[in-house]
Amino acid sequence: MSDVVVTAIHVAKGRRLPTRSVPAVEAEAGRGLVGDRYHGSKHRHVTVQSAPQLEEAAERLGAPIAPGSTRRNVTLSGGDIPTRPGERMRIGGVELEVVRVAAPCRILDDEIGPGAARALHARAGTVFRLLSSGTIRVGDPVDLDAPPPPDVA
Repeated sequence: MSDVVVTAIHVAKGRRLPTRSVPAVEAEAGRGLVGDRYHGSKHRHVTVQSAPQLEEAAERLGAPIAPGSTRRNVTLSGGDIPTRPGERMRIGGVELEVVRVAAPCRILDDEIGPGAARALHARAGTVFRLLSSGTIRVGDPVDLDAPPPPDVA
């Protein structure tokens, strides 16, 4: 078992609206995080980032980067977040599957500061789809190597 935990959760009601920090969020399989702008989207259900990668990006930028400013939903205390499509991980009791690596958008240069998108390149986290439902809470344990379920013939 890993010592990785959820350190922050952020949701935004709309694309350009600011994110807000929440202590917990309901995850709906196949739909996304309740109250987030991507709830109901086909594949982009939740984005996950790593606090140590945020720290690296902040060093490159020369300014702090708050977890909510990146517009990612879930921040983890550490570990290597899966990045290959089809890889899985579990947060608390919720199973997630990698869709793709999350690319930092240029809006971050306006929100955080010039050069933020460049500093976050290769450090912007991963986009996941939700395979199961449940509540994700700050402090939840994270299994970064959740195996896929056995094939049922």
